Amino acid sequence: MEFELWWLLALPLAFGLGWLASRLDLRQWRRDGGVRRSAALSYFRGLNFLLSEQQDQAIDAFIEAVTADPDTVDLHFALGNLFRRRGEYERAVRVHQNLLARADLSSADRQRAQVALAQDFFKAGLLDRAEDAYAGLMGTPLRSEALAALLQIFERTREWQRAIDCARELERLGAGSYARQIAHYWCELALRASQRDELDDALRALDQAAAVDAHAVRPWQLRASIAQRQRQVDAAIGQLQHIAQLRPEFVALVALDLAQLFDAAGQRESGLDWLLAQLRDNPAIDLLDAVLRLEPDAARRRHHALTYAQAQRSLLASRRLLDQLDELDVAAQAALAQALDGALKARQRYRCAGCGFEARHHTWHCPACQGWDTYPPRRTEELQLIST
Repeated sequence: MEFELWWLLALPLAFGLGWLASRLDLRQWRRDGGVRRSAALSYFRGLNFLLSEQQDQAIDAFIEAVTADPDTVDLHFALGNLFRRRGEYERAVRVHQNLLARADLSSADRQRAQVALAQDFFKAGLLDRAEDAYAGLMGTPLRSEALAALLQIFERTREWQRAIDCARELERLGAGSYARQIAHYWCELALRASQRDELDDALRALDQAAAVDAHAVRPWQLRASIAQRQRQVDAAIGQLQHIAQLRPEFVALVALDLAQLFDAAGQRESGLDWLLAQLRDNPAIDLLDAVLRLEPDAARRRHHALTYAQAQRSLLASRRLLDQLDELDVAAQAALAQALDGALKARQRYRCAGCGFEARHHTWHCPACQGWDTYPPRRTEELQLIST
């Protein structure tokens, strides 16, 4: 009987304790729910500010959201990336470093934070620290992404051998062909060796470039330059003429050099015939200039310029023809020349096919988009003429 009375007394006590615990849990749940709702509202306000291109207000909203719910990883990434976009790299670095310091961060989020931190350093110009950050991803699924970023760093720091090794590793991982870039890296090494008068090393590097990319023009252009330094004029002519077999349109880039070499070798007549054949097959203003330089007869120079102008109908061709017309009044000729020069000022540039960046001289590496071999060998006006 006493045992049953004990249970009768214990039941209300257990009920009371359970009720008290539920009230405490409910308060905690309400408090946590309120924090999460506050963070969510701040997050959505931040997104709205971003869509409205109000970055200052978006940053304030994201900071408020992170303060309300510091455990939300995605909020930290959003805030860090926004800092980076605004150029506030130090604040972006702090956000991503704080993420990496968390012991509860998942492996995937840790790798994501490592990439974001590397991007912060890269944008800030701290290339050595960016390199270290990307190097930390070599044993992860993000290896290919890290190698591609490291390749950009090695290009900027002009570490060409490391760039070659990196590009080859990307090819091994199935990231596509990097033959064109690797050929240019070997050419850069050849240029460096040539500047130090290490011509044998330069030629070996050019052999590597030609082996990597059989259609590369630049190695033969550099070979001809080395041959000229060694006073091997005939060899230089042969190497530049070889470009016509690889990519005929690129003969325009070396046409004036060829004209000078033909003249130095006493091959003006045969050189002129060769250049005229190239001009007929691949018309370009630089080829016309080379022909005019070698042609000794004034009447024939006018004929070449007139024939080209009639076929191409470009301002560049008209300008060259004007130089050959000695029948015009001197003042009239000068006025026309000034007018044409003014009209041509912005149309004689070379334009990158990748990003549209224009340069006065042909270059193998675009300074804007960092692309290799993206500049056609013809100037802007000639390309517009071809497209029409």
